[in-house]
Amino acid sequence: MAHVKLHIPGPVEVSEKTFKAFCSPMIGHRGQGFKDLYAKVQPQLQQLLSTKQLVYLSTSSAWGIMEGAIRNLVSKKVLNCMNGAFSDKWFDVSKRCGKAAEPLQVEWGRPIRAEEIDKRLATGAFDALTVIHNETSTGTMSPIAEIAALKKKYPDVMFIVDSVSSMSAVPLKFDELGIDVLLAGSQKAFALPPGLAICVVSPAALAKAAKAADRGYYFDFTEFQKNAEQSMTPSTPSIGHVYALSSKLDEFFAEGLENRYARHRKTNQMTRDWAARHGFTLFPESGAESLTLTCINNGAKAGGRAVDVPKLQKLAKDGGFLIDGGYGKIKGKTFRVSNMGDETESSMAPLFAVLDTAIAQL
Repeated sequence: MAHVKLHIPGPVEVSEKTFKAFCSPMIGHRGQGFKDLYAKVQPQLQQLLSTKQLVYLSTSSAWGIMEGAIRNLVSKKVLNCMNGAFSDKWFDVSKRCGKAAEPLQVEWGRPIRAEEIDKRLATGAFDALTVIHNETSTGTMSPIAEIAALKKKYPDVMFIVDSVSSMSAVPLKFDELGIDVLLAGSQKAFALPPGLAICVVSPAALAKAAKAADRGYYFDFTEFQKNAEQSMTPSTPSIGHVYALSSKLDEFFAEGLENRYARHRKTNQMTRDWAARHGFTLFPESGAESLTLTCINNGAKAGGRAVDVPKLQKLAKDGGFLIDGGYGKIKGKTFRVSNMGDETESSMAPLFAVLDTAIAQL
């Protein structure tokens, strides 16, 4: 079957080079070979995230670490910041973990603002908060540096940040931000196959986790730390993922992180420009647009009429590209186009040519 190139919000396209690394010969996960592999990627991950803390690798989706953070760090009450399908889900996860939780709900497409969090934390009711940096369902990016600045005012509150679709595509300096947990999944901007989560945890969060009696085992932060100190993982890792991660990190630094960030800005602007040329507007509040995917309002050809999104998707797929038709309650009302991972200006151009043809047929 002919391959359809992925421009959905995840998983994204994985290169042949990365797949080749993924298929490296198997080694024992408790042997020196794996220790050497983990020891090789550890300083690269620390440099990527600008941290002195050890970076953990979890054989799971990012949701594993998201749930684990709740179990490890919430003892009183968690404030779940909600502005899209995935951040909304975190509230449900908190309750299913048996934790007291309260939503900070804003309209989809709006970013989470520091002043809104400040008002809630000022009550003293919370010992943790969750926020998604880049809400994939709506293509909305919240001002994480402004939010993280509140940590100085509320040092005893655990700041848990999902950067699933932003880590490695935009600068995220963990130690400078001063937050407690930063996590991501492999299938988004890292351009790896799904199944690996990357996470870094502050010393304060580790100290709090050590006192949590019901933190579980698989996502126990103290177990991650203890094993990472020995270049190991608490449970059996997906060794292929770590080989692929090693190859990908080499690519990151060969390109240069600043060049990588600039490339994502350029390809994202290309998508926005394409939308504007066809009379479309963007779903997120102005100034809060994601840099890794674009969520486009459907209501939009130059004459103002909505397009048939499923037909647009089919025409794009017939042309060799998969785009997303919107998510959750805005499915059909929007569509999403990803530029994250390995995409370049030249690799995005054929997509826009196919979409131009498709739009002309609608």
